[in-house]
Amino acid sequence: MRTPHPIPAHQHPRNPYEQLAALDDEPPEDFFPDEGRPPPEPGSGQPGSDGPGSDEPESDWVPPNHRRGGRRRRGRFAGLPLAAKAVVGLAVLAAFLALADRWALLYAEHKAADTLKDQLGLAAAPEVEIDGFPFLTQLADDRLDSVRVTVPDVAADRVSLAEVSATAKGVRLDADGATAVRGARIPELQGDVLLSFDDLNRELGSSQVTFTGDGPDRVRARGTLPVAGHDLLLRADARIRRNGDRAVSTQIGGMRLDIGDLATYRPGTRASEGLHLTPGAAAHLAHETRKAKALLSVPSVVRALGVPDSAVREALRDDDRLATLTGTPRFAHRAVRLNLVDLAAAHPELLERLGLDPALLDALSRLTRPVLTDRLSLGFRLPKPEQGEVRLRDVRVEEDGIRVRLSGAGLAFGR
Repeated sequence: MRTPHPIPAHQHPRNPYEQLAALDDEPPEDFFPDEGRPPPEPGSGQPGSDGPGSDEPESDWVPPNHRRGGRRRRGRFAGLPLAAKAVVGLAVLAAFLALADRWALLYAEHKAADTLKDQLGLAAAPEVEIDGFPFLTQLADDRLDSVRVTVPDVAADRVSLAEVSATAKGVRLDADGATAVRGARIPELQGDVLLSFDDLNRELGSSQVTFTGDGPDRVRARGTLPVAGHDLLLRADARIRRNGDRAVSTQIGGMRLDIGDLATYRPGTRASEGLHLTPGAAAHLAHETRKAKALLSVPSVVRALGVPDSAVREALRDDDRLATLTGTPRFAHRAVRLNLVDLAAAHPELLERLGLDPALLDALSRLTRPVLTDRLSLGFRLPKPEQGEVRLRDVRVEEDGIRVRLSGAGLAFGR
């Protein structure tokens, strides 16, 4: 067996703990060689001297550059491909064009509203809506696809139309841009007119008569009508229909004015019309001796009632016979058919005994059917345009009022 050669001392691996101990024994100046030494003299050539003999000249301090590669950062879109940049540019351009198109549209709508207000003599400018996009291409072609106009509160004869709306198709413009529109031609027009019940109640009823729908072509009028200082209960029915191509007419029927529970007035000349006692008032004659004798004391009334003269004489002498006569159903039925207006001129005292005001009866005699019909008339006529024509197509009673469909052709506005 071979004996291993001893390793020289200088080749032995050093113990790391011994190295740390050796560092601890070294003086501090070994770690800080410049500490405690005099500064180098100028011109000595040693590092740190600032004389002419120094190896390196002193320079200004420059902050460190931490940018990758020392190059400047590129723009945000520098890394985008050319096609993406083109798309972004087109999108921005399209946004500006759309904004300009909407601005031109709003200006044209405002200009058209002012023109219609002046030419039609309206109290307020109408609402104009121009459809279609883009607007500038339509304007360049002098043609608008669709224009909707809404006019509120239009005066029509005795009533006001709550709303008139119409949509024009294929409008041809006479214009030099949006700021110089001289006129327009409308080949086709569709619209409708609303006659509101609220307006009718305010304008015709004076807040005392209420109009409501009663079917597709009928309107009911209910309320009170002041006559000679008396508030009479009014009832009437109106039938709405188209009168020709431009007018709406109303046929008033069932007109009736109630004077309390005493009498009812129906204007007209037929037997069922005039002023008549109510069935309840006629039935009460059996218990009101004074009123019954007042009726039987007039010969024309006795003949109208068909009562024999002998029975009348006995009834006037005996209250029991009078009550028996006036209490029969036949007498009450015939008393209801008496037209008290016919008796007003010849026997005014009779009406007073029945509890009727002679002044009221005089006013009722002047409140004829034409007068009442005119007060309750809901008809109106559309104005005739200077060019073209407007026709009514349909009239219908709805919940909120009377709606009329209309159509037009060949209309022109402006120059």
